[in-house]
Amino acid sequence: MTKFSDFAVATRWPAQNPDILQLYSLATPNGVKVSIMLEEIGLPYEDHKISFDTNDQFDPAFLEISPNNKIPAIVDPNGPQGEAVSIFESAAILIYLAEKSGQLLPTDPIKRLDVLKWLMFQMGSVGPMFGQFGWFHTFAGKEIEDPRGADRYAAEAKRILSVIEKQLSDGRDWIAGDYSIADIAIAPWLNTMKNFYKGGERVGWDEFTKVHAYLERFLDRPAVQTGLKVPA
Repeated sequence: MTKFSDFAVATRWPAQNPDILQLYSLATPNGVKVSIMLEEIGLPYEDHKISFDTNDQFDPAFLEISPNNKIPAIVDPNGPQGEAVSIFESAAILIYLAEKSGQLLPTDPIKRLDVLKWLMFQMGSVGPMFGQFGWFHTFAGKEIEDPRGADRYAAEAKRILSVIEKQLSDGRDWIAGDYSIADIAIAPWLNTMKNFYKGGERVGWDEFTKVHAYLERFLDRPAVQTGLKVPA
């Protein structure tokens, strides 16, 4: 039977309490999905900072649990059938934690599918396109004189915002009915677009009034306010 101590991260980033879930992450829009989820469901956990400044994401111990060298990743010492398990990819972790806790993912098959559709929308569209926008608008890509790359991702980000705006246009507070893992996946990227990339003017943020109100509802949640700061 696999134990937490069998994972190299147990030595590389020692746990104060090895009997609870261990989170290896950084406070990026993908990373905070999991810390927010853990705060929402109330599952005890420890967090370990995977610092890009020191290339922790390429450490062999981290690659053992996240072979694509991306954060976040978790090790649950109390996984299925009592085995310790590691999980990478933020959507997979959200689904796992929702099923483990019985929270934030409906059991009704139709409602469950609706949440999963929007979760995959974030993984396939919101994250990749917003991330590319951020590279061109905020990071090294802004030095490229040819405007076509920046223009392409700004247009795509604006189109994606219009999809979210339309989904919220029937008066719903959350993206797929009740608050769910779909919101925990999508809203941190909206927060990054507005408050970190400072891309509002470029993507027409003020046009999307329902998106703006949706993000404010999300940021008002106590679990979100805590989870956004993990790891410190």
